[in-house]
Amino acid sequence: MPGLIDVHVHLDEPGRTAWEGFDTGTRAASAGGVTTVVDMPLNNHPTTVSKETLKLKLEAAENKIYVDVGFWGGLIPENAHNTSILEGLLSAGVLGLKSFMCSSGISDFPLTTIHHIKEGLSVLAKYRRPLLVHSEIQQHSKKHLELNDKGGPRAYLTYLHTRPPSWEEAAIKELVGVTKDTRKGGPLEGAHVHIVHLSDSSASLDLIKEAKSRGDSISVETCPHYLAFSSEEIPNGDTRFKCSPPIRDAYNREKLWGAVLEGHIDLLSSDHSPTVPQLKLLEEGDFLKAWGGVTSLQFDLPVTWSYGKKHGLTLEQLSLLWSKKPATLAGLESKGAIAVGNHADIVVWKPEVEFDLNEDYPVFLKHPSLSAYMGRRLSGKVLETFVRGNLVFKKGKHAHAACGVPILAK
Repeated sequence: MPGLIDVHVHLDEPGRTAWEGFDTGTRAASAGGVTTVVDMPLNNHPTTVSKETLKLKLEAAENKIYVDVGFWGGLIPENAHNTSILEGLLSAGVLGLKSFMCSSGISDFPLTTIHHIKEGLSVLAKYRRPLLVHSEIQQHSKKHLELNDKGGPRAYLTYLHTRPPSWEEAAIKELVGVTKDTRKGGPLEGAHVHIVHLSDSSASLDLIKEAKSRGDSISVETCPHYLAFSSEEIPNGDTRFKCSPPIRDAYNREKLWGAVLEGHIDLLSSDHSPTVPQLKLLEEGDFLKAWGGVTSLQFDLPVTWSYGKKHGLTLEQLSLLWSKKPATLAGLESKGAIAVGNHADIVVWKPEVEFDLNEDYPVFLKHPSLSAYMGRRLSGKVLETFVRGNLVFKKGKHAHAACGVPILAK
Protein backbone atom coordinates (compact mmCIF):
# COMPACT_ATOMS: atom_id res chain seq x y z
CA MET A 1 0.00 0.00 0.00
CA PRO A 2 1.22 3.61 -0.40
CA GLY A 3 3.10 4.70 2.69
CA LEU A 4 1.10 6.78 5.13
CA ILE A 5 1.54 10.56 5.25
CA ASP A 6 0.98 12.07 8.69
CA VAL A 7 0.54 15.82 8.29
CA HIS A 8 0.16 16.61 12.01
CA VAL A 9 3.19 15.56 14.07
CA HIS A 10 5.09 17.30 16.88
CA LEU A 11 8.70 16.11 16.85
CA ASP A 12 9.74 18.81 19.36
CA GLU A 13 13.31 19.28 18.10
CA PRO A 14 15.27 21.46 18.58
CA GLY A 15 14.81 22.48 22.18
CA ARG A 16 12.62 19.74 23.62
CA THR A 17 14.34 16.55 22.52
CA ALA A 18 13.48 15.03 25.91
CA TRP A 19 9.84 15.04 24.74
CA GLU A 20 10.50 13.48 21.31
CA GLY A 21 13.07 13.99 18.57
CA PHE A 22 13.73 13.45 14.89
CA ASP A 23 15.52 10.14 15.51
CA THR A 24 12.95 8.48 17.78
CA GLY A 25 9.94 10.04 16.07
CA THR A 26 10.88 9.02 12.53
CA ARG A 27 11.97 5.53 13.64
CA ALA A 28 8.52 5.13 15.19
CA ALA A 29 6.87 6.49 12.03
CA SER A 30 8.65 4.00 9.77
CA ALA A 31 7.79 1.12 12.14
CA GLY A 32 4.14 2.07 11.67
CA GLY A 33 4.21 2.32 7.88
CA VAL A 34 4.35 6.14 7.88
CA THR A 35 6.78 7.25 5.16
CA THR A 36 6.30 11.03 5.38
CA VAL A 37 5.53 13.31 8.29
CA VAL A 38 4.93 17.05 8.34
CA ASP A 39 6.28 18.57 11.52
CA MET A 40 4.37 21.19 13.46
CA PRO A 41 5.98 24.57 14.25
CA LEU A 42 5.50 24.32 17.99
CA ASN A 43 6.51 22.48 20.99
CA ASN A 44 10.06 22.75 19.72
CA HIS A 45 12.02 25.74 21.05
CA PRO A 46 12.29 28.18 19.42
CA THR A 47 9.06 27.83 17.48
CA THR A 48 9.24 27.79 13.67
CA VAL A 49 7.96 31.28 12.88
CA SER A 50 10.72 32.72 10.67
CA LYS A 51 13.23 31.57 8.06
CA GLU A 52 15.92 31.66 10.77
CA THR A 53 14.04 29.27 13.06
CA LEU A 54 13.23 26.98 10.10
CA LYS A 55 16.99 26.76 9.50
CA LEU A 56 17.41 25.53 13.09
CA LYS A 57 14.85 22.79 12.37
CA LEU A 58 16.70 21.67 9.28
CA GLU A 59 20.02 21.59 11.12
CA ALA A 60 18.49 19.55 13.95
CA ALA A 61 17.06 17.02 11.47
CA GLU A 62 20.31 16.43 9.60
CA ASN A 63 21.28 12.72 9.43
CA LYS A 64 18.53 11.81 11.91
CA ILE A 65 15.39 11.23 9.86
CA TYR A 66 14.29 7.74 8.79
CA VAL A 67 11.31 9.01 6.78
CA ASP A 68 10.82 12.15 4.69
CA VAL A 69 9.94 15.22 6.77
CA GLY A 70 8.21 18.42 5.70
CA PHE A 71 7.61 21.44 7.90
CA TRP A 72 4.71 23.73 8.67
CA GLY A 73 5.53 27.29 9.71
CA GLY A 74 3.73 29.17 12.46
CA LEU A 75 1.33 32.08 12.03
CA ILE A 76 1.43 34.25 15.15
CA PRO A 77 0.50 37.91 15.74
CA GLU A 78 4.12 39.05 15.33
CA ASN A 79 4.57 37.75 11.79
CA ALA A 80 0.92 38.17 10.73
CA HIS A 81 1.53 41.91 10.74
CA ASN A 82 4.95 41.66 9.11
CA THR A 83 4.66 40.44 5.54
CA SER A 84 8.42 40.26 5.04
CA ILE A 85 8.84 37.74 7.91
CA LEU A 86 5.93 35.64 6.64
CA GLU A 87 7.08 35.70 3.03
CA GLY A 88 10.63 34.88 4.16
CA LEU A 89 9.33 31.82 6.00
CA LEU A 90 7.26 30.66 3.02
CA SER A 91 10.08 31.33 0.55
CA ALA A 92 12.39 29.25 2.77
CA GLY A 93 10.21 26.22 2.12
CA VAL A 94 7.51 25.61 4.72
CA LEU A 95 4.58 23.74 3.19
CA GLY A 96 2.02 26.08 4.77
CA LEU A 97 1.22 27.72 8.08
CA LYS A 98 -0.40 26.72 11.38
CA SER A 99 -2.19 28.93 13.90
CA PHE A 100 -4.10 28.58 17.17
CA MET A 101 -7.36 30.38 17.96
CA CYS A 102 -6.91 29.55 21.66
CA SER A 103 -3.91 29.30 23.97
CA SER A 104 -1.38 26.75 22.69
CA GLY A 105 0.26 26.27 26.09
CA ILE A 106 3.57 27.39 24.56
CA SER A 107 4.59 30.93 25.51
CA ASP A 108 6.32 31.79 22.21
CA PHE A 109 3.36 30.60 20.11
CA PRO A 110 0.49 32.96 21.05
CA LEU A 111 -3.05 32.69 19.74
CA THR A 112 -4.24 34.40 16.57
CA THR A 113 -7.51 36.26 16.09
CA ILE A 114 -9.55 36.09 12.90
CA HIS A 115 -7.87 39.38 11.88
CA HIS A 116 -4.41 37.78 12.07
CA ILE A 117 -5.76 34.82 10.10
CA LYS A 118 -7.05 37.12 7.33
CA GLU A 119 -3.60 38.72 7.10
CA GLY A 120 -1.96 35.31 6.86
CA LEU A 121 -4.39 34.08 4.22
CA SER A 122 -3.70 37.10 2.01
CA VAL A 123 -0.02 36.10 1.91
CA LEU A 124 -0.76 32.37 1.55
CA ALA A 125 -2.99 33.09 -1.45
CA LYS A 126 0.10 34.17 -3.42
CA TYR A 127 1.94 30.97 -2.53
CA ARG A 128 -1.14 28.71 -2.89
CA ARG A 129 -0.39 26.96 0.39
CA PRO A 130 -2.77 26.06 3.24
CA LEU A 131 -3.38 27.52 6.68
CA LEU A 132 -3.97 24.85 9.31
CA VAL A 133 -6.02 26.08 12.25
CA HIS A 134 -6.49 24.79 15.79
CA SER A 135 -10.14 25.80 15.88
CA GLU A 136 -11.25 26.48 19.44
CA ILE A 137 -12.24 29.84 20.92
CA GLN A 138 -12.69 29.93 24.66
CA GLN A 139 -16.30 30.47 25.72
CA HIS A 140 -17.24 31.37 29.28
CA SER A 141 -20.24 29.50 30.62
CA LYS A 142 -21.56 29.37 34.17
CA LYS A 143 -23.17 26.01 33.44
CA HIS A 144 -19.84 24.40 32.58
CA LEU A 145 -18.12 25.98 35.57
CA GLU A 146 -20.75 24.41 37.83
CA LEU A 147 -20.25 21.01 36.22
CA ASN A 148 -16.52 21.32 36.84
CA ASP A 149 -16.98 21.23 40.59
CA LYS A 150 -18.69 17.84 40.75
CA GLY A 151 -16.00 15.27 39.98
CA GLY A 152 -12.76 16.96 40.95
CA PRO A 153 -9.64 17.22 38.75
CA ARG A 154 -9.16 13.42 38.51
CA ALA A 155 -12.50 12.96 36.77
CA TYR A 156 -12.25 13.01 32.98
CA LEU A 157 -15.70 14.61 32.78
CA THR A 158 -14.37 17.57 34.75
CA TYR A 159 -11.87 18.25 31.97
CA LEU A 160 -14.38 17.46 29.20
CA HIS A 161 -16.78 20.07 30.52
CA THR A 162 -14.08 22.76 30.44
CA ARG A 163 -13.85 22.51 26.62
CA PRO A 164 -17.39 22.03 25.29
CA PRO A 165 -18.23 21.71 21.57
CA SER A 166 -19.24 25.38 21.56
CA TRP A 167 -15.51 26.27 21.59
CA GLU A 168 -14.99 24.49 18.27
CA GLU A 169 -18.23 25.86 16.82
CA ALA A 170 -17.32 29.46 17.72
CA ALA A 171 -13.93 29.20 15.99
CA ILE A 172 -15.25 27.48 12.88
CA LYS A 173 -18.08 30.00 12.59
CA GLU A 174 -15.47 32.77 12.37
CA LEU A 175 -13.36 30.80 9.89
CA VAL A 176 -16.19 30.07 7.47
CA GLY A 177 -16.97 33.78 7.53
CA VAL A 178 -13.57 34.26 5.91
CA THR A 179 -13.36 31.20 3.64
CA LYS A 180 -16.08 32.63 1.39
CA ASP A 181 -13.31 34.86 -0.01
CA THR A 182 -11.30 31.78 -1.06
CA ARG A 183 -13.83 30.89 -3.77
CA LYS A 184 -12.90 31.28 -7.42
CA GLY A 185 -12.68 34.97 -8.24
CA GLY A 186 -12.62 35.94 -4.56
CA PRO A 187 -9.99 38.21 -2.98
CA LEU A 188 -8.36 35.23 -1.24
CA GLU A 189 -8.45 32.80 -4.17
CA GLY A 190 -5.44 30.49 -3.85
CA ALA A 191 -5.60 30.37 -0.05
CA HIS A 192 -6.97 27.30 1.70
CA VAL A 193 -8.16 26.75 5.29
CA HIS A 194 -7.67 23.33 6.87
CA ILE A 195 -9.26 22.62 10.23
CA VAL A 196 -7.13 20.27 12.29
CA HIS A 197 -8.23 17.53 14.72
CA LEU A 198 -11.99 18.07 14.60
CA SER A 199 -13.65 16.54 17.65
CA ASP A 200 -17.21 17.92 17.48
CA SER A 201 -19.26 15.96 14.95
CA SER A 202 -22.39 18.12 15.22
CA ALA A 203 -22.68 21.90 14.73
CA SER A 204 -18.98 22.37 13.91
CA LEU A 205 -19.05 19.74 11.19
CA ASP A 206 -22.29 21.14 9.78
CA LEU A 207 -20.64 24.55 9.33
CA ILE A 208 -17.76 22.95 7.40
CA LYS A 209 -20.10 20.94 5.17
CA GLU A 210 -22.09 24.07 4.37
CA ALA A 211 -18.91 26.03 3.51
CA LYS A 212 -17.76 23.23 1.20
CA SER A 213 -21.14 23.17 -0.55
CA ARG A 214 -20.73 26.90 -1.29
CA GLY A 215 -17.39 26.30 -2.98
CA ASP A 216 -15.14 27.57 -0.19
CA SER A 217 -11.56 26.24 -0.17
CA ILE A 218 -11.77 24.41 3.17
CA SER A 219 -10.97 20.93 4.45
CA VAL A 220 -10.94 19.11 7.76
CA GLU A 221 -9.18 16.25 9.51
CA THR A 222 -9.85 14.17 12.59
CA CYS A 223 -7.59 11.83 14.54
CA PRO A 224 -7.64 8.13 15.44
CA HIS A 225 -8.08 8.86 19.16
CA TYR A 226 -11.43 10.55 18.47
CA LEU A 227 -12.48 7.48 16.46
CA ALA A 228 -11.13 4.84 18.86
CA PHE A 229 -12.08 6.18 22.28
CA SER A 230 -15.10 7.73 24.00
CA SER A 231 -15.36 9.80 27.16
CA GLU A 232 -17.40 7.10 28.90
CA GLU A 233 -14.50 4.63 28.87
CA ILE A 234 -11.69 6.95 30.02
CA PRO A 235 -10.70 6.01 33.60
CA ASN A 236 -10.48 8.75 36.18
CA GLY A 237 -6.89 9.88 36.60
CA ASP A 238 -5.67 8.41 33.28
CA THR A 239 -4.22 11.59 31.83
CA ARG A 240 -2.77 9.75 28.82
CA PHE A 241 -6.15 10.49 27.20
CA LYS A 242 -6.03 14.25 27.73
CA CYS A 243 -5.92 16.25 24.50
CA SER A 244 -7.57 19.32 23.03
CA PRO A 245 -10.17 19.41 21.70
CA PRO A 246 -11.16 16.62 24.10
CA ILE A 247 -12.33 13.11 23.31
CA ARG A 248 -16.13 13.31 23.46
CA ASP A 249 -18.90 10.74 24.05
CA ALA A 250 -19.68 7.55 22.13
CA TYR A 251 -22.55 9.12 20.21
CA ASN A 252 -20.19 11.83 18.94
CA ARG A 253 -17.62 9.17 18.00
CA GLU A 254 -20.14 7.24 15.90
CA LYS A 255 -21.15 10.44 14.08
CA LEU A 256 -17.47 11.14 13.38
CA TRP A 257 -17.13 7.68 11.84
CA GLY A 258 -20.14 8.39 9.65
CA ALA A 259 -18.55 11.63 8.46
CA VAL A 260 -15.27 9.83 7.70
CA LEU A 261 -16.93 7.08 5.70
CA GLU A 262 -19.19 9.51 3.81
CA GLY A 263 -16.21 11.70 2.83
CA HIS A 264 -17.19 14.79 4.85
CA ILE A 265 -13.93 14.48 6.80
CA ASP A 266 -11.14 14.74 4.24
CA LEU A 267 -8.23 13.00 5.94
CA LEU A 268 -6.77 11.60 9.14
CA SER A 269 -3.71 12.63 11.13
CA SER A 270 -2.25 11.59 14.47
CA ASP A 271 -1.65 14.93 16.18
CA HIS A 272 1.22 13.03 17.82
CA SER A 273 1.86 15.38 20.73
CA PRO A 274 4.35 13.82 23.16
CA THR A 275 5.85 15.18 26.36
CA VAL A 276 7.89 13.94 29.32
CA PRO A 277 6.32 11.70 32.00
CA GLN A 278 6.50 14.34 34.73
CA LEU A 279 4.25 16.71 32.75
CA LYS A 280 1.57 14.05 32.22
CA LEU A 281 1.08 13.81 36.02
CA LEU A 282 0.11 10.13 35.83
CA GLU A 283 0.44 9.64 39.58
CA GLU A 284 -1.63 12.67 40.52
CA GLY A 285 -4.07 12.07 37.66
CA ASP A 286 -4.99 15.75 37.52
CA PHE A 287 -6.70 16.31 34.16
CA LEU A 288 -6.77 20.07 34.63
CA LYS A 289 -3.01 20.45 35.15
CA ALA A 290 -1.55 17.60 33.04
CA TRP A 291 -0.02 18.35 29.64
CA GLY A 292 -2.46 17.57 26.84
CA GLY A 293 -1.59 15.39 23.86
CA VAL A 294 -1.91 11.79 22.67
CA THR A 295 1.27 9.88 21.83
CA SER A 296 0.44 7.79 18.80
CA LEU A 297 2.62 8.17 15.69
CA GLN A 298 3.69 4.51 15.41
CA PHE A 299 0.10 3.28 15.65
CA ASP A 300 -1.67 5.31 12.93
CA LEU A 301 -2.22 2.36 10.62
CA PRO A 302 -3.18 -0.46 13.03
CA VAL A 303 -5.43 1.76 15.16
CA THR A 304 -7.34 3.15 12.18
CA TRP A 305 -7.70 -0.31 10.66
CA SER A 306 -8.61 -2.09 13.91
CA TYR A 307 -11.46 0.29 14.73
CA GLY A 308 -12.32 1.22 11.16
CA LYS A 309 -13.01 -2.28 9.83
CA LYS A 310 -15.76 -2.63 12.44
CA HIS A 311 -17.44 0.35 10.81
CA GLY A 312 -16.97 -0.91 7.25
CA LEU A 313 -13.79 1.03 6.39
CA THR A 314 -12.22 -0.36 3.20
CA LEU A 315 -8.52 -0.55 2.34
CA GLU A 316 -9.15 1.95 -0.46
CA GLN A 317 -10.67 4.43 1.99
CA LEU A 318 -7.81 3.85 4.42
CA SER A 319 -5.27 4.72 1.73
CA LEU A 320 -7.24 7.77 0.61
CA LEU A 321 -7.47 9.12 4.19
CA TRP A 322 -3.84 8.45 5.09
CA SER A 323 -1.97 8.85 1.78
CA LYS A 324 -3.69 10.53 -1.17
CA LYS A 325 -5.59 13.29 0.64
CA PRO A 326 -2.73 14.26 3.01
CA ALA A 327 -0.37 14.46 0.00
CA THR A 328 -2.80 16.84 -1.71
CA LEU A 329 -3.11 19.06 1.37
CA ALA A 330 0.65 19.37 1.79
CA GLY A 331 1.34 19.80 -1.94
CA LEU A 332 3.38 16.59 -2.18
CA GLU A 333 2.84 15.82 -5.84
CA SER A 334 5.22 12.82 -5.95
CA LYS A 335 3.68 11.07 -2.96
CA GLY A 336 0.38 9.56 -1.83
CA ALA A 337 -0.04 6.84 -4.47
CA ILE A 338 1.90 3.97 -6.01
CA ALA A 339 2.32 5.29 -9.54
CA VAL A 340 4.97 5.61 -12.23
CA GLY A 341 7.13 8.64 -11.48
CA ASN A 342 6.15 8.85 -7.82
CA HIS A 343 8.48 8.25 -4.90
CA ALA A 344 8.51 4.56 -3.98
CA ASP A 345 7.03 5.13 -0.52
CA ILE A 346 5.49 1.77 0.33
CA VAL A 347 4.28 -0.10 3.41
CA VAL A 348 3.96 -3.89 3.43
CA TRP A 349 1.55 -5.04 6.13
CA LYS A 350 -0.81 -7.84 7.08
CA PRO A 351 -4.30 -6.57 7.93
CA GLU A 352 -5.36 -9.85 9.57
CA VAL A 353 -2.42 -10.26 11.98
CA GLU A 354 -3.29 -9.31 15.57
CA PHE A 355 -0.83 -8.21 18.24
CA ASP A 356 -0.82 -6.82 21.77
CA LEU A 357 0.70 -3.43 22.49
CA ASN A 358 2.51 -4.44 25.66
CA GLU A 359 6.00 -4.18 27.15
CA ASP A 360 7.26 -6.90 24.79
CA TYR A 361 6.16 -5.07 21.64
CA PRO A 362 8.94 -2.94 20.07
CA VAL A 363 7.84 0.70 20.32
CA PHE A 364 10.31 3.33 19.15
CA LEU A 365 8.65 6.46 20.55
CA LYS A 366 10.61 8.36 23.19
CA HIS A 367 8.11 7.58 25.97
CA PRO A 368 5.96 4.57 24.96
CA SER A 369 4.31 4.28 28.38
CA LEU A 370 2.58 7.64 27.86
CA SER A 371 0.52 6.37 24.92
CA ALA A 372 -3.18 5.78 25.53
CA TYR A 373 -2.97 2.85 23.09
CA MET A 374 -0.65 0.75 25.26
CA GLY A 375 -2.42 -2.35 26.50
CA ARG A 376 -4.70 -2.56 23.45
CA ARG A 377 -5.00 -5.51 21.09
CA LEU A 378 -4.77 -4.33 17.50
CA SER A 379 -4.79 -5.85 14.03
CA GLY A 380 -2.70 -4.80 11.06
CA LYS A 381 0.97 -5.56 11.53
CA VAL A 382 3.58 -3.61 9.57
CA LEU A 383 6.31 -5.86 8.13
CA GLU A 384 8.35 -3.57 5.87
CA THR A 385 8.52 0.13 5.06
CA PHE A 386 10.24 1.66 2.02
CA VAL A 387 10.99 5.38 1.68
CA ARG A 388 11.94 6.50 -1.86
CA GLY A 389 12.70 2.86 -2.60
CA ASN A 390 14.99 2.42 0.41
CA LEU A 391 14.12 -0.31 2.91
CA VAL A 392 14.09 1.59 6.21
CA PHE A 393 12.22 -0.87 8.43
CA LYS A 394 11.84 -4.65 8.36
CA LYS A 395 10.44 -6.94 11.06
CA GLY A 396 11.39 -4.80 14.03
CA LYS A 397 14.73 -3.47 12.76
CA HIS A 398 15.73 -0.24 11.07
CA ALA A 399 18.22 0.54 8.32
CA HIS A 400 21.76 1.24 9.53
CA ALA A 401 21.63 4.84 8.32
CA ALA A 402 18.83 7.39 8.37
CA CYS A 403 17.97 8.05 4.74
CA GLY A 404 14.93 10.31 4.99
CA VAL A 405 14.97 13.63 3.12
CA PRO A 406 13.74 17.06 4.27
CA ILE A 407 10.88 18.30 2.08
CA LEU A 408 10.83 22.01 1.23
CA ALA A 409 8.25 23.76 -0.89
CA LYS A 410 9.57 25.42 -4.04
